[in-house]
Parts: sequence; C-alpha cells; structure tokens
Amino acid sequence: MLNAAIYGLGRWGLRLVESVQGSSKIRFVRGISRDPAARRDFTEKTGIALTSGYDEVLADTGVDAIVLATPHSQHHVQIVQAAKAGKHVFVEKPFTLTRATAESAVAACQEAKVTLGLGFNRRYAPSFLDLMRRLKAGEIGDVLHIEGQFSGGSGYQLKPGAWRALRSESPGGAMTARGVHALDAMIHIAGPVANVFAISERRKLAVDIDDTTSLMLRFTGGATGYLGSLHATGEFWRIHVFGSAGWLEMRGDTELVRRGLEGPAVSLPFTAVDKERAELEAFADAVAARQTLLIPAADIINGVAVLEAMNASAARGAPMPVR
Repeated sequence: MLNAAIYGLGRWGLRLVESVQGSSKIRFVRGISRDPAARRDFTEKTGIALTSGYDEVLADTGVDAIVLATPHSQHHVQIVQAAKAGKHVFVEKPFTLTRATAESAVAACQEAKVTLGLGFNRRYAPSFLDLMRRLKAGEIGDVLHIEGQFSGGSGYQLKPGAWRALRSESPGGAMTARGVHALDAMIHIAGPVANVFAISERRKLAVDIDDTTSLMLRFTGGATGYLGSLHATGEFWRIHVFGSAGWLEMRGDTELVRRGLEGPAVSLPFTAVDKERAELEAFADAVAARQTLLIPAADIINGVAVLEAMNASAARGAPMPVR
C-alpha cells in the first residue's frame, strides 16, 4: 500500500482523493492546505489529517509519496523538494511551464531515484488504450497526420483573481487546462514535436486569459498535426490519427472509430472506467516496481517545450522551433 499526501484541495484534488477510496494499492493519509481549519469538513468526511506545512509532510516517514494538484507555477519547486526528501511524486498537468524547469524537475526525481507520475488521465481511457494497441499492430500503416481537440465551457466559470484565471498560470488559456491532454496523446503517438505555429486570443471570456487557441504542428518523425483547445464552447474531445492504410478516431473515452482504405467506418464501443483511479494505481504499481518514470522524460519535457514555443509563436505571429 502506497501512503500518499495530497497537496492542493481544490475541485481536482478532491476528485483524486475520492477516486482511490477503497483502493488496495494507494491511499491518502495526509493533506496540505493553506487553511486547514476551513477544510474541517474534508477531514471529517475522509479521516485525512490536514496541515499547512509542506516541510512537515515531507519529513513524515509515514508518507511515501506526494500528489500535487497545485498551481502550475509551483510544480517545479514542489517536485524538487519532494524528490530531495525521498518522496515519490505524482503531479497534475501541465508538468511545469518552461522547458528549463521541466528538465530540472525530471533530473531531481531521477537523481533521487524516486518515481515520477504525471496526470494525463486520458492515457487510461479504454478507447485510447485500444487506439494505441491498433497503432502498434500497424493496423492503419504509417502515421501521416494527427488532429486533436479538447474544448469546453469551463472558462466561463473562472472568477477574477482565481489562479487559473491568470495568464501567468494559464498560457494559451484552455491549453493548460485541457489541450495538453490532446498534445500528450499526439506526442505519445507520433513522437516529439519539432515546430509549432500558434494562434491564441481572448474573444469571449470576462477574465483575462485566452479562450481560443489553435496550433499547427510538425513532428520530428515527419508527421503533421493540428490541435485546437477552447475555453468557451461545448464539451468536446477527439483524437484522429490518419495513416497510410486508414484512420482511427477516438471520440471521447468510450468510442473508437476505425476505417480502412475501403469499406465503411466501424464504431467500437467500450465500457467507461475511473481514469483517475487507474492512473494513481498505475503510479503505485510503478513505485512498487521501482520504475522511475511512467512517461518517458523526453515526452514530458517536449510537451512543456511545446507550450513555451506556442506562447512565442502566438506573440510573434510566426512558426517557432520547439527547443
């Protein structure tokens, strides 16, 4: 059993705690909150003791791992601190906001020989797992092009002053909240991104972050792609992979559509799973197996570097290399 502490008790932190209630692999035993007294209801409901001191939890020998659901800009420092304390780390996306901090955080975990997990829960969606199985089997030939889309209306719920409503925390608007999931899937499929051309702007939201972002991508392996992420529309998720012998389209977590060069498209349904439980239990399994990284370091760092290049491209109105 992996004993974990949760840092960050917003909506998503609470969701992570809820997802593993009753798990035989991981449990939360402590929590970190800026104001523990204000979260007495959480302690009464879960039995998880809260503190405001991160150092106190890092020094607790009864805590094996830290799960971070904190503001994006804080991830780097918190990951490094956890690694130096010998704690395994699971961090919500985006990992960090710059390539330099991503490299530093990964290196800290590798040097400390602790396991690093990253909250790309859609890697555990049934339709994505089957998509990857079919791609590895060569079912649609060589990957030529990928289209990704992850959008919704959650931007309308952001309040002025909230950390997610700050440009410093949410470059590209919905890209940090949503689009990075599609980007991670695309990197997982086609390898690192080499170049990006981005347009990102605020058209509808009251808070000052972008709500409409689109990217054109060139992967180092030669495939092309484009990715859209909006904060001001209806919920939508899609990964569409075009190959030399057909295509595969993931339409949400439980539907995959396949079409070869001939014949009709075929829809393949799947049963929904708890993706958050799946990713946290996979993290616990990796700790038990002494596996350092659940996602390759190159994929983690490239995903962050794409965000950085996206910002530069949108600001300059020109394509940018992903360094």
